[in-house]
Amino acid sequence: MITVLLFAHLQEQAGKSSTKLDDKNLTVLQVKEKIAKEYKLGDLSHVMVAINEDYALNEDIVREGDVVAFIPPVSGG
Repeated sequence: MITVLLFAHLQEQAGKSSTKLDDKNLTVLQVKEKIAKEYKLGDLSHVMVAINEDYALNEDIVREGDVVAFIPPVSGG
């Protein structure tokens, strides 16, 4: 099982701060696609992703037991 953490507006849109995927050995891109489709989040191409607290690229592999965090861009002033 893969745990996915959602932050900021992604958390608000999904209505939850985390979810679980009953998958293993997916690419980051595949995880993005599954979560975007399930929670109707739209384009996640600008979202930073971390696997087990290390930033990851779309082609990196997410394995069973990993924790994936979706971190959207933040603006401030």
